[in-house]
Amino acid sequence: MQRFILLAAFYVLSFIKGYAQDAHSITVNFKGLEANKGDVYVALYNTEASFLKTPFKGAIVKVNNLKATAVFENIPAGEYAISAFHDENDNKKMDTRIFGIPKEPIAISNDAKGFMGPPKYNDAKFTVDEDKNLTVKFN
Repeated sequence: MQRFILLAAFYVLSFIKGYAQDAHSITVNFKGLEANKGDVYVALYNTEASFLKTPFKGAIVKVNNLKATAVFENIPAGEYAISAFHDENDNKKMDTRIFGIPKEPIAISNDAKGFMGPPKYNDAKFTVDEDKNLTVKFN
């Protein structure tokens, strides 16, 4: 019986260790901020279909010394993309111009840019297979 308990404990610990190795963190350092007021709203996407629509995870981070950092924990290995906007006037939403063009600064992973529309997921995506440290620039 004691042998069975030890064997079961070994398998449980092996599973937990394997699961922990598949969970990573993504640290996103933002640069190019022009004001210390307001917050940065950050969205993490895990599919092309959800990109710029429904985030997998989100964060709201403070701006200090024209810098902001968001950290996402327990992220499974896979492909992801980041979008962010700097809510400079602190009204808790992204202000837009005609046709939905952002008035406030935006940032996309890989510094992806859109042409006649928003950036594409394929230009913004990155692979997570270990802890990831990204630098993303505001336009």
